[in-house]
Amino acid sequence: MKVEAVLLDLDGTLIDTAPDLVAVLNILLTHRRLPPIPFAIARNEVSNGALGLIRLGLGEQESEEEVERLRQEFLEVYIQNICIKSSLFNGIGAILNDLDERGTSWGIVTNKPHAMTQPLLESLNLLHRPGCLICGDSLPQRKPHPAPLQAGAKELGIPTKHCVYVGDARKDIDAGRAAGMPTIAASYGYIHPYDDPYQWGASAVIRRPADLLNALKELE
Repeated sequence: MKVEAVLLDLDGTLIDTAPDLVAVLNILLTHRRLPPIPFAIARNEVSNGALGLIRLGLGEQESEEEVERLRQEFLEVYIQNICIKSSLFNGIGAILNDLDERGTSWGIVTNKPHAMTQPLLESLNLLHRPGCLICGDSLPQRKPHPAPLQAGAKELGIPTKHCVYVGDARKDIDAGRAAGMPTIAASYGYIHPYDDPYQWGASAVIRRPADLLNALKELE
């Protein structure tokens, strides 16, 4: 195949947002006089968003109404602290520059809402660089549904079979495969110790961002 575009997940693939997201979780837990969650444990839950983090911190005892109220509070606190310690994963900046130099289109497809994606990308001087930006509320469907990836490919003007999707969660790989794209699993992302990205059915697995270019060459 010829790789004409690379679509990337955001949290855990492109940007390391775990430090800020886990900090917000522990702020909420501290307010409720609950013990904080160790970073090493909470980090792996980030791919499941605010709801996953809240359930990790509170367990299963809280009602659905309370969990939703806390989710809203979480998002309110997070948007005020959206890029305190978040940063591009080591090596990602060079990869993006290389893609630009090669003339390979790239874009972002994330389940993160636009209201939080935009300020995060602005803070990292990335907002105007991707060729497409599909957020969790851009369409009625979210990953693992293939529609967001198909929308990203359409916006880039490239057939899905010539796009590669890179993500750090099974739902990313499922979405890419359903969209007819080769996929790359980023094992450096937010993955539980009991989960094995080699079992997700991805076309390739990379252990660090610097491996992405070689993985793309192998797919070609």
